[in-house]
Amino acid sequence: MSASLHRLAWRSPVHSLRLKGRHPLKLVAVADDPFLGDITRGRALLGGALVWRGETHPIADLSLAKPKFSAEFGEYLHSFQWLRDLSSVATRAEAAPIAEALMREWLAVHEKVVTDPAWRPDQWGRRILFWTAHAPLILSSTDLVYRSQVLNALARGARHLERTAGKAPMGMQRMAAWSGVMVAGLLLPGGDSRLAVGEAGLRRAIGAWVSDDGGTAARSPTRQAEAITLLTLVRGAYAARRIEPPEFLTVRIEAMLAALTALCMGDGGTSSWQGAGPIAGDTIAQMIDATGARIRPLRNARDWGYQRIEGGNSVLVLDAAPPPVARMVEGGCASTLAFELSDGPHRLIVNCGGARTAEVALPRDLTEGLRTSAAHSTLILADSNSTAIHPDGALGKGVTEVSVNRHDSAEMQRIEASHDGYARRFGFLHRRQIIMSRDGSDIRGEDSLIPAGKRQKPATPFAIRFHLGVHVDASPTADGLAALLRLTDGSAWQLRCKGAVLGIEESLWVDAKGGPRLTGQIVLSGEAGASGATVTWLLRRSR
Repeated sequence: MSASLHRLAWRSPVHSLRLKGRHPLKLVAVADDPFLGDITRGRALLGGALVWRGETHPIADLSLAKPKFSAEFGEYLHSFQWLRDLSSVATRAEAAPIAEALMREWLAVHEKVVTDPAWRPDQWGRRILFWTAHAPLILSSTDLVYRSQVLNALARGARHLERTAGKAPMGMQRMAAWSGVMVAGLLLPGGDSRLAVGEAGLRRAIGAWVSDDGGTAARSPTRQAEAITLLTLVRGAYAARRIEPPEFLTVRIEAMLAALTALCMGDGGTSSWQGAGPIAGDTIAQMIDATGARIRPLRNARDWGYQRIEGGNSVLVLDAAPPPVARMVEGGCASTLAFELSDGPHRLIVNCGGARTAEVALPRDLTEGLRTSAAHSTLILADSNSTAIHPDGALGKGVTEVSVNRHDSAEMQRIEASHDGYARRFGFLHRRQIIMSRDGSDIRGEDSLIPAGKRQKPATPFAIRFHLGVHVDASPTADGLAALLRLTDGSAWQLRCKGAVLGIEESLWVDAKGGPRLTGQIVLSGEAGASGATVTWLLRRSR
C-alpha cells in the first residue's frame, strides 16, 4: 500500500471506530527523560511563546484548527518535544499550567479527529514517549474531565499505532511509531501483547535502517542523534517498570553512539553532513551521559560511510560513501569525498551544512544550495553536483560506487578513496588521497580526475573547495600558490597547492542554532584535459 493510500485508510470512519475501547484510568508507571531540552526554547515557553528554528508563535494566539505556522514548526508542536524544553527550565508548578494550556488546545482539535499530520504514526510514537515521560506536567490538574481526556487520547493513539506502525515510511518514522507501541505496552494497563508486537516491530525497523556498524541509512548526524534519543527513551520505559530491556536495545544504542561520535571534531561537536548542521559538543556530551554508554568513536565505518583520522590535536572526517537512498532521507547532499578538519577546538575546514536544520526564515534557494557539492569541501567538476539534485529536491543519478583504501602506520594515516559520480557525464573518476602525520601537523592531499570511458572533453573546468571555519582568517602568500590561515588563539596553518590556481572567496556556515555565519573559502581551480588532471595540496601547521 502506498503512503497516500495508507493515510486514507487510517483517516477513514472505519479506522476511527476501531480506536474505540476501554481506556486506562492511569499510567502503570512514569518513565524518565534523561535528556536536557533546549534552554532557549524552554525560556521562550515560560515567556509565552513557542520557538522552533527561528520561527516564533505566541501561545495565546496559537490556533491548531487554522494553523498559520510552517510544517517544520508543526512537527515540533505535534510531537510534544517542547515538553522536554519546558521541563529543563521550569519547576513543575511553573511548567504545568503552560503544558496544560497547550494540551487543551491540542485535544480540542485533534483528540478524536484522525487527521494528517497530527495523527501520523511517527508523531503518535513520539507523542506517547513525551506524554509518558513528562506526565506530571500534563496530568497535574484536578480537573478529572481533562485528565480523562488526556488518558483517552493516549489510549486511542496506542490503538492507532498498533494498526499503522508497520506501514509508516521506512526509517526514522517507522522506528518512532514502533517505539510508541512499545512504550504504550509498558506504561498502559494490559499491554503485554502490545509490548511483544512492538518489540518485534522495532527490531525489524532497526534492522532495515541501521547498519551493522551502527550508522543509519540517512547518514545524517541529526537523524542519528534522534534515533539514539528515541531508543534511550524506550529503554527508560523498561527501567520505569523495573523490567530488563531486550539486549538489542542496549547493543544498538552503543553502536549508534560510537558511529555518531566518529563525526565529532576537536570541540566535541559533530561535523555537518546530509542536511545536518553541527550538533554542539555539550549536547553530545550530555547524550553520552544520558545513555550511560562507554564507547570510542568509530574510525573506519564502511557501512555508515565515514572515515576518521586523528593525529595530535587534529581530527579529520571524510565522507566516503554515496549519498543516502532518496527514500531513506529528505534533503540528502552531494557531498561524496568532502572532509572537515579541526585543530583542537578550532574548526579549520568545514562544510556549509544545515540544509535541513537551518532557520526556517532562510530563503529556500539558499537552504537547497547547501545540499550541493559546491557547499562541501570537495572537488566539483564543471560546476556540477557529483550526485544530481532534482528541482523537486529528490536526489538523482550520480555516485553509485565509492572505493576506499585505508592504511595506518606508526608514522602516518592514509585514506585513498574514489567515486564515479562524474564518470557517466564527463568521463572522469574523482580520486582523493589524504595523508596525516601522527602528530597531526602535516596533512597532504591529492585530488585526481582519472579518465573513465570515452566522454572526456578537451578542457573541463574543476574547482576544489575548502570552506573555512568562521574564526579562520585567510590571506594569500606573495607567490599566489598558498594561503595563510590564522586562528584566534594565534596559531596558523598554511595551505599550499600545485597543479591549480589558488583563490579566496566568500562562503557561509550554518551553526548549531541554525543561523548562517559569514566565512571564507579557499578555491583551487583548473581544467582537466582528455588525460585528466592532478592537484596536490598541503596543509601544514606553521605555528
